[in-house]
Amino acid sequence: MTSIMHNFKFTISGNPFGSHSYSASSPPLSFKKHYRPHFFVITPSIVQYNLILIPTISRRLLIPSVSGLWDAITGNNSAREALLAIRRGSLAEFDRAIELDPRQKAYLWQRGLSLYYLDRFEEGAEQFRIDVAQNPNDTEESIWCFLCEAQLYGVDEARKQFLEVGRDPRPVMREAYNMFKDGGDPEMLVAAFANGRDNEYFYASLYAGLYYESQKQTDAAKIHLLAACRSPYGLSSDDYMASLANVHCLCRSWSSD
Repeated sequence: MTSIMHNFKFTISGNPFGSHSYSASSPPLSFKKHYRPHFFVITPSIVQYNLILIPTISRRLLIPSVSGLWDAITGNNSAREALLAIRRGSLAEFDRAIELDPRQKAYLWQRGLSLYYLDRFEEGAEQFRIDVAQNPNDTEESIWCFLCEAQLYGVDEARKQFLEVGRDPRPVMREAYNMFKDGGDPEMLVAAFANGRDNEYFYASLYAGLYYESQKQTDAAKIHLLAACRSPYGLSSDDYMASLANVHCLCRSWSSD
């Protein structure tokens, strides 16, 4: 993947939109842009974003609040540090972003992921439902809401209140969505994309593993989540979900060596 094209810096101090013009009617700053944050700092009075614009094939982008998690996974830090990043730091920083501008909550889908790994499933489901209300075409947030509610109420009850969304342009995610919504065979999902593009095989493996986890089939979940981590896309991509797959395995103490 090619590298830096432009540098942008946003400084937020007091007014959460910093020096940028802002009025009460202005839309909240959306994090769902094709930017990969490189650095994030929070102090009592200032939030700094240094963003690097890079081309990407996925909307799953690393936002500032999880830059510590990214560094822990891809740098020379330990697995313990990666776990601490997602279990402590990331959620606190997401909540801080909401304090600065409550309207951001509807865009912080990554906060829902952190809540999932903290076993705070009710709050996670709420976050994803708020997000889907804002973006009714988000397949993955619909699935993650189901994953949270399956932990709370069981698969059958979670499926009864499944969040229906618009058609995803990605074939692999359309198939994954139908599998979670209606029930299906994760092995068929993986087989359908085993010879496809690297990102398709990664996503098929990721969501096959997550489906098995919702069914309490830990051994099968482990096989597919590790396959996602070890796939070419899982090993090399800047996709946020590639990082998440690694964190998932770390949280479950599954070795990807």
